[in-house]
Amino acid sequence: MGSAPDPLDSIITGEAVSIESRPASVMTRALATLIDFSFYGLVLVLVTVGVFGQLIELNGAQAGTVFVVAIALLTLIVPTTVETVTRGRSLGKVVVGTRVVRDDGGPIRFRHALTRWSTGLVELFVTAGLLAFTVAMLGRRSKRLGDMLAGTYVARVRGVEEYEYPLLVPPELAAWAAGADMAALPDRVSLYARKYLARTATLSPQARQRLALSLAAEVEAFVSPPPPAGTHPERYLAAVLATRRDREYLVALRQRAADSGELAALGRLPHGVDQTG
Repeated sequence: MGSAPDPLDSIITGEAVSIESRPASVMTRALATLIDFSFYGLVLVLVTVGVFGQLIELNGAQAGTVFVVAIALLTLIVPTTVETVTRGRSLGKVVVGTRVVRDDGGPIRFRHALTRWSTGLVELFVTAGLLAFTVAMLGRRSKRLGDMLAGTYVARVRGVEEYEYPLLVPPELAAWAAGADMAALPDRVSLYARKYLARTATLSPQARQRLALSLAAEVEAFVSPPPPAGTHPERYLAAVLATRRDREYLVALRQRAADSGELAALGRLPHGVDQTG
């Protein structure tokens, strides 16, 4: 079936399934940022109003310290914390349907979020967003400087839907599948293959082919004999998963019938026992 492919330009979702992603546009990112900082600003204003009485009693040095802390909260601490806790989401990103992911497609961690927002003060506030907008317009994947330093980008996740099409054994593989010895697949391999088949429509042709070859190569270690020469890897995966499912279902039915028989036997009194007692 071929050797394992090079790493894909993909997202690793919560289920650790690779799907092709599209970088968010600059305008989409700008809208998400505007929503986020409008919300953060509103919260800051409400807090300021609530403690206004204490603030007016501060001297110059104290007021300066409070101002620095407020700027740090708004531009670094709060955005970093939100993206770390939500694995790349925020209010604005939820609204526009985007998420921050690593360049290799994985979910971001604290260090990625911290690095992204370490440049936020200059990119988004000192230059009123002009620097971030210009760099994102000219750069690959609409990245701003923080993304370049952190090795991240903002990907669209809305509109990527998963359809659970029924798995069927392809007709040309029915005879082979009926006689093939198929060991139980590791949960990871089975999950990857099933999710891949459900999301083939979201993949680019190149990514689709590479991932199919990679998954088929992993599954081959648990199936004997190999499929007929020239079998398409996607149809091979479908045949193996459908056959394994059907066999497991039959085993479950037989076990249920056996259990029912045992329960019925236990419910009957032994022969020769006087029921009138």
